[in-house]
Order: sequence, then C-alpha cells, then structure tokens
Amino acid sequence: MEQYIFDQSNGLWYEQQGDYYIPCLTVQADEEKPIGLWGRRHLQYIKQERKAQYTELLTSGRLNSYLAEINAQAEERMLLPTLPLVPFSHQKEIENNC
Repeated sequence: MEQYIFDQSNGLWYEQQGDYYIPCLTVQADEEKPIGLWGRRHLQYIKQERKAQYTELLTSGRLNSYLAEINAQAEERMLLPTLPLVPFSHQKEIENNC
C-alpha cells in the first residue's frame, strides 16, 4: 500500500499510520509581528481564561496578528492625550475669576 494518497473529492493528502489514513493537515504560518507587553499579557489571559478562543486563534494561524492588534490598540490608548493637570494654586485663581 502507498504511504500517502490524495483524495480528489476534498483535495487532501492522507498519510497511512498503521491501518488508518490520517489527513496531512498543516497550519499556515502567521506573519511574525512583535506583540509587545500588552500582547503578551493578553496571551496569558486567553490561555488561562478563554481557552476556546486561544485554541481557535492558534489553529487558524491568526494568533500572532490578533495579539499584535491588541498590543497596538493598548499602546494607542496609553498615548491618548489627557487633560492637563492644573496646579492647586492656579485652581483658586480660576475659581475666583469665574
């Protein structure tokens, strides 16, 4: 018997292991992007708390790009402009002028 066979009906290759033919499945390589601090923290969170989402992202090959996007969003939020802090001495002047 052949070690590998191709099934034209579904387009998959199968490898013989013992008496069974197992499909030869591979995950497409995800584009490597740096995930940063917030991406690593989110990875830890989904590994522990959202195992189904982690498994789905990992097996679909989208985990790295998902974490890079999370990291970009978090960094953007950290850089949002905040209201300028007014020293306490100037607050009294502002209140007196109103």
